[in-house]
Amino acid sequence: MKEQEFGYYFEDFEVGGEIQHPLSKTITESDNNLFSLLTMNHHPVHIDFEYAKNNQHGKVLVVGTLVFSLAVGLTVSSVSGKAIANLEYLSVKHLGPVHLQDTISVVTTILDKKESKTKNDRGVVHVLSKVYNQHKEMILTFERKVLVKKNGL
Repeated sequence: MKEQEFGYYFEDFEVGGEIQHPLSKTITESDNNLFSLLTMNHHPVHIDFEYAKNNQHGKVLVVGTLVFSLAVGLTVSSVSGKAIANLEYLSVKHLGPVHLQDTISVVTTILDKKESKTKNDRGVVHVLSKVYNQHKEMILTFERKVLVKKNGL
């Protein structure tokens, strides 16, 4: 897809097209702790090194909803930069663990797009985003539907 200032218009999305999102994010201990506190998720596997050391992964796990939130954020400049509204998140799948200091990146495929039946200045874009860690292991996938403005209307 061609580069945009911030986000794509409905017409710019091509079914089957792929977006390699340019940003990535290394998840720090501070990110994870703050998110745990803000969301009231105080499970020790997310915030207690000693507890986590004695469990399945042997180290602290990043909160899954933080990974999901960051992944959505990494796609905003392309997928929803020109959005009127996010309509639906569906099929969120956690495929692997994420640990402190892991770096995530996202690739999005356009699954479908449909013009609005009631307003001619917008349409719905349906995408699948795949989230990878620094080892190129897929750790999360999710779909979403976004209501996007048409160009010049």
